[in-house]
Amino acid sequence: MRGLLTVSAPAKGRIEFDLDHAWRLHPQVAVRPESFGALLYHFGTRKLSFLKNRTILAVVQSLADHPDVRAALRAAGVEDSQQDPYVHALGVLAGSHMLVPAEEQPA
Repeated sequence: MRGLLTVSAPAKGRIEFDLDHAWRLHPQVAVRPESFGALLYHFGTRKLSFLKNRTILAVVQSLADHPDVRAALRAAGVEDSQQDPYVHALGVLAGSHMLVPAEEQPA
């Protein structure tokens, strides 16, 4: 499987991405669905990311509706044995502050 995500600039620092916790889109991130997946733009950092299919888009858009990442992946139809590329993509999005822990309040 090809990568699910393209990020315009690498993130500085590393955020620990925990599948057993709830995550959500940062409030300053806009999502624009496209035929290939979606564009994500962070108005605070001015970073642009590309989601390369509609499944990862469904996961990202539903994160706030689920108690943890695993539940969001399963709800989008991603089997446990196929989660690795999705987890990697979500971790990259968290590292670039497109995703934040659900309990985190915006600054």
